[in-house]
Amino acid sequence: MEKSELRAVIKYFHLKGLNQKQIIEELQTVLGEHAPSNATVYNWVNEFKRGRISTKDEPRSGRPKEVTTPETVEKVYKIVTQDRRIKLREIADIVNISYERVHNIIHDELGMKKLSARWVPRLLTPLQKMNRMSTSKVGLDMFNRNPSEFLRRFITMDETWIHHYTPESKEQSKQWVERGSSAPKKAKVVASAGKVMASIFWDAQGIIFIDYLEKGKTITAEYYSSLLDTLDQNIKQKRPHLKKKKILFHHDNAPSHSSWKTQEKINELGYELLPHPPYSPDLAPSDFFLFPNMKKWLGGKRFVSNSEVIAATNTYFEGFEKTYFREGINMLEKRWKKCIDLKGDYVEK
Repeated sequence: MEKSELRAVIKYFHLKGLNQKQIIEELQTVLGEHAPSNATVYNWVNEFKRGRISTKDEPRSGRPKEVTTPETVEKVYKIVTQDRRIKLREIADIVNISYERVHNIIHDELGMKKLSARWVPRLLTPLQKMNRMSTSKVGLDMFNRNPSEFLRRFITMDETWIHHYTPESKEQSKQWVERGSSAPKKAKVVASAGKVMASIFWDAQGIIFIDYLEKGKTITAEYYSSLLDTLDQNIKQKRPHLKKKKILFHHDNAPSHSSWKTQEKINELGYELLPHPPYSPDLAPSDFFLFPNMKKWLGGKRFVSNSEVIAATNTYFEGFEKTYFREGINMLEKRWKKCIDLKGDYVEK
């Protein structure tokens, strides 16, 4: 439908006595995805309420500087806040100014930009944000008291699946083409069914040990407790400087990690458990540093057996200097600070 026809329909429904919400429902029922935006309907109903009769565009000013008045800027701002997904052309139609002038108001006058929604593990409640803030403060206080001692004592772990085949990421599949050429095509491929669960224990010096569990088996509290015994043995062999130090241990809130049996084992080993808030992979070094880099390396690689996966993964980690792992642990300080600054919201980078 033409713009003037849509406005005439809105005017008809308004005169019939329908409110704005009812008009929107009627239009969406008939026009579906071609229905005008909510903001368009609201603004035209308001125009008709103020006594406007015509559904045609009013003459536009030929001088942009005459259009960009404080009143116009305020009107554009109200339209955008009513419908965050509205298009610039729809705003231009409502306010009766040019597309270019709307673009200028949105970007230069209001300093706004349109962003896609980002995926987060969970939409956090106020209580969960408070918990993330308080936990970040605890961790930051421990770090600031003695950064070098914190890095000496801190050990973290997490689990991840390693597939026999991991598809390349969109970034990895980029390639150079001649000017004017179309983008290369690539069929969508999913990760292979064959996979191994890797439980990786590491610190600022590197990998302490990795346990591999084949597909079909799960990590129970009993199994995880046995891994902690193995960790303790490896610490004594590989980290002799920690013999007389209290381990500062960190893991997330997976059921096998938070069970009473695991808590008993941690107490038995004499470890100090660093608190970790629920739904917070952005505050776990394995999730924001170690695993993302490993997944990039795995992109496009194929393995024919679990033993190949294990050998390749071990070789991958052996290729890094100690500074690599130290960098990942050091990033916690910045992320704790940012989480506090963001009032407990998720930290992107």
